[in-house]
Parts: sequence; structure tokens; C-alpha cells
Amino acid sequence: MAGLRHPVSVCAVALVQTERLQTFAFSVRWSDGSDTIVRRSWDEFRKFQKILKRNFPVEAGLLRRSDRILPKLPDMPLLVRGGRTGRGLERLRLLDTYARALLATSDRVSQSPMLTGFFAPQPLDLEPALPPGSLVILPAPEEPSSRPAESPAIHSLEAQSLRCLRPFHTQDTRGRSFHTRAQESLDVLLRHPSGWWLVANKDQQTAWFPAPYLEIAPGQSQEAGMALGSSGTQFCASRAYESSRADELSVPAGARVRVLETSDRGWWLCRYGGRTGLLPAVLLQPEGLGALLSGPGILGGEDQADEVRVARPAVPARPKPSAIQSRCCTITRKALQRDPGQWGPP
Repeated sequence: MAGLRHPVSVCAVALVQTERLQTFAFSVRWSDGSDTIVRRSWDEFRKFQKILKRNFPVEAGLLRRSDRILPKLPDMPLLVRGGRTGRGLERLRLLDTYARALLATSDRVSQSPMLTGFFAPQPLDLEPALPPGSLVILPAPEEPSSRPAESPAIHSLEAQSLRCLRPFHTQDTRGRSFHTRAQESLDVLLRHPSGWWLVANKDQQTAWFPAPYLEIAPGQSQEAGMALGSSGTQFCASRAYESSRADELSVPAGARVRVLETSDRGWWLCRYGGRTGLLPAVLLQPEGLGALLSGPGILGGEDQADEVRVARPAVPARPKPSAIQSRCCTITRKALQRDPGQWGPP
């Protein structure tokens, strides 16, 4: 099933920055009606271009220039407005044009095993989360020249609004002062196992923040962002599955499915490709990047109106320092010992 399909559309949707590595996220629609999210680096595209030229010398114009139908892949100059992020966003636009042109060449190229294999989901694409510290940057929409261009939107995978238990002072990711007040709401962007989480305040400042200073609202579960309701939650198939019974679904690797009902028997009720049926739960994993990019106005994901709405967090009780220390990781305890005054009296 999965081996016969080929991409019918490829659209660049986001720039992903992880430390010094930049990758580019694409929404790929396949001939079998499925869609996947994949990430590729600039170097991977350059190597892929060389492979295409070597395997399609006629289409590349190597024998006669007038026969060339393969698109070129020019690079951006090193100095671009906006620095490294600006250069990445410009490359994202170039790759979007390049990918669309590839699919418009000929069936021999657009349906070739090389192109299909390049855009097929790889193990890295099926990971449910990005590495800590990653940023997902969406390009600003095109605006008329009479209006100023919007700044690119920067997102992360696990945004959730939590409340501060006590005042805290630190520096944001740009070295600026970052003050929080008791009961102030912060959006948690990334959760790091060290106990320090990346958060954003209402002024769009981002900073690393001690997790014990954040409280989940009463009645809100630890996995509020992944709560399963009657509307269903988006999951990703880690590998292909071929149905063996009428009440099961067949899905390719990387397929994005809607989980309607979970079960401890190992089979979940899902919706995919307009059909509802059962899939082995072991094949399904929470979708990270794809869920973020399926927001309104990005990929136009279905069922967005049915997403679970999280109630505004209630104001939690102010904890004593001893209670905070009991919930701290080693890094947070060391911070308390270095500068106990900044944590304030109980």
C-alpha cells in the first residue's frame, strides 16, 4: 500500500531551530489521500538535488540545455536581514518554490522512487516531540507593500498556560530582565527534564523558569494539552498497518489519525481518510509538530473547532519554601542554595 503512493503536493510550512541546526517542515499530501509532516535540512536538499541530476541527466539539461525541466536550487547570501532566522525563513520560501516545481516537472521525476523516498516520513519525523530548546517559526503572511510586514510567529510544541506560585526574577533568552509576579500566567513552551522549563509571558519574552514555581489549575490534568475527549486527538502512526478485518483501518507510516476512543485492550477507535475503525494502540504516538502546524490558518486542520477548551486556572495557594524544595530537581536546589534571598520568605 505505502510503496505505491507518491506525493501530489508539498508545502513548506515552518522553520524549526534546534540549537545550531535549522530544518524545514513540510506538509506532504500523498496520492492515497494521507498527509504527513516531514523535516529536512538545507544540506539534505542540496544532496537530493545532486542525486536528481545524476539520475535524470536529460531532465537536468546535462545533455541539452533546452531539455532542462528540473528546477534550480539557488542559495541565499550570508548577510540577510533578520540574521540567521531571517536567512532560514528565506530558505524556507526558496524550498517551497523548489518543491512545488519538482512536482510539476513530469511523472517520471515526480513519481520516481527517489522523490517519493525523500519526502517519505523518516524515524526523526515520527518523534512525538522536538529536542528541548527547539523553536518552531512560522513565516509571516504576505502583506501589501503599503502595510508593514508582520513578524514571524514563534511557537513551541507544548504551549499550556500555568500560574506562578511566587515572584521570581531571572533573565530571558536574550539576556533581558524577566520578572514574574505571584498568580501571573505564563505559557509553558518546552518542558526539560532538568526541572527548568521554557516559558513566555504576555510580552512575548521567553525565559528558562523553575518548574516548581508553576502550578497546574485544579481539575486540569498533567496532560491537558493531550486530553482525549469525544472530539478526538491527533496522533501519528509510527509505521504502516494493513487491516486484516473489516472493522480495522489501513494506514501508511506517518499517517495523521484522529483518536476517538482509547481502550486498555490495545486497540483504539480512530478516524482516518473519512473512515472510522480500529488501530493497534502500540503503533500510535502523540503528534507534536504536526499538531502545532494544524492550527487555524496554517494547514487548515479539521476538527479544530472541537478542540478541548482548558478553563482559566484558579489561583493556587502560595507554598512555603520547604514545599518548593521538596518538588525541586537538583539544579533548582542548587539555585536556592546560591541565592536564597531571591526566593523570598514564605
